[in-house]
Amino acid sequence: MKGRLLTIGLVIWVAATAALRLWGELLLRPRGWVSTLALYVLSFVAMATLARRLCRKAGLPREEWPAGAISLALPTLVLDPFSAAFFPAVFPKIDAQMAGVFGGWMLICCAGALLGVLPLRPERA
Repeated sequence: MKGRLLTIGLVIWVAATAALRLWGELLLRPRGWVSTLALYVLSFVAMATLARRLCRKAGLPREEWPAGAISLALPTLVLDPFSAAFFPAVFPKIDAQMAGVFGGWMLICCAGALLGVLPLRPERA
């Protein structure tokens, strides 16, 4: 576990949850599969990039980047199941039917962070 990245992950989770609570209805609203797919793809790429940059900025050796990404994603993986389970209470401004999209969005964000720290090219033996 990488304490600094765990703390950053928690700060990101708190800020993102607060932002969604305040303005989430502007982002998560029933619009069809194209909007959901675009949100997922953009979020995957953004989180992959963010995880790589944060691991690099934290000065982690390359072989510790996977542990760094796990630390970064852990708050979302532990806390957002509760946000999804109690979606209408946590996000009262967002249409309750968007709970599934929200859950999928959180998974794709974590997948982006985890896959984003993997080497882009295979290492040569």
